[in-house]
Amino acid sequence: MSHKPQIRIPATYMRGGTSKGVFFRLDDLPEVARVPGAARDALLLRVIGSPDPYGKQTDGMGGATSSTSKTVIVSASTRPDHDVDYLFGQVAIDKAFVDWSGNCGNLTAAVGSFAISNGLVDAARVPSDGICTVRIWQANIGKTIIAHVPMTAGEVQETGDFELDGVTFPAAEVAVEFLDPADDGEEGGAMFPTGNVVDELEVPGVGTFPATLINAGIPTIFINADSIGYTGTELQDAVNGDPKALAMFETIRAYGAVRMGLIAHIDEAAGRQHTPKVAIVAPPAAYTASSGKAIAADAIDLNVRAMSMGKLHHAMMGTAAVAIGTAAAVPGTLVNLAAGGGDRTAVTFGHPSGTLRVGAEAVQADGKWQVTKAIMSRSARVLMEGWVRVPAGAL
Repeated sequence: MSHKPQIRIPATYMRGGTSKGVFFRLDDLPEVARVPGAARDALLLRVIGSPDPYGKQTDGMGGATSSTSKTVIVSASTRPDHDVDYLFGQVAIDKAFVDWSGNCGNLTAAVGSFAISNGLVDAARVPSDGICTVRIWQANIGKTIIAHVPMTAGEVQETGDFELDGVTFPAAEVAVEFLDPADDGEEGGAMFPTGNVVDELEVPGVGTFPATLINAGIPTIFINADSIGYTGTELQDAVNGDPKALAMFETIRAYGAVRMGLIAHIDEAAGRQHTPKVAIVAPPAAYTASSGKAIAADAIDLNVRAMSMGKLHHAMMGTAAVAIGTAAAVPGTLVNLAAGGGDRTAVTFGHPSGTLRVGAEAVQADGKWQVTKAIMSRSARVLMEGWVRVPAGAL
């Protein structure tokens, strides 16, 4: 019996924000995987170690959580005024499925660094010292993102004293601007797909309760924590250790996706695990974060807990943070009301690992709300670089 050798593919393992994933240059992928399709999905699944019925991804690069089961493909952009195209693939853990329906805001913070280090940004635009502005085309959602990457002595600066709750060690700060982050109407309607900042969402078996349905950063369903028996100060174990709670959140997600026009029937939600997100909001209240850090009520504007790939996220997805900032900037949304209402250009919210501040600029034109940009700070660092190996038969 003959055995095919493993193939090796240049890759970089990076942390971006509170996530980490395997980064590839498009041109480094096997030719058959340079275009969307089954071969690309099969490759990325094998790289990450999915599907894994044990839920551990032991035979791959994944970390067995939604935050660590991620892949990124970057290429030089052919679009005017952009440096690179960035494509994100969320890899399911126990299923043979790669979800391309949304972006990862956390890993976006690493895209600029990766692009500079891999020669994808015009050298004439890269300063030896200071800040390099990298214009990114986010191909999943068709949006422009600007990363402000610090440079020192001609190299990307990765170390620093910027602390990000949910990340153990400090690093260099990377400011990320999400331009025009709301949906443009191509899928699921405008920023508020129902035309309302608050709807009554009916979920059979769960109940009927107020919800803010928004397409900004990533499609998100916001509900009040007390509508479904929570306080908004919960940590992961309070939800992830409760199968009934997980099933309830997935049911809410499915019916919310239908209401947002993202899917036609709730059965389609299983094939779209990355979007939409479900998040619960509550007014500010003190709690102890997962690190043991005490979060005072007067240190935050509101509490938010968000689900990602069927589990309560350990911190906050970057794209969901964009949705939070955007919704907070629009008077009358559940996020805005939980933060105290009124006009807001930024909020600091509590999440299971600590706090995060996000800003957004919202204006109302012709009766419709528009957000010009949302901005937050993250950090990024190369963890390992070289080659990732996969069995040749995986393609």
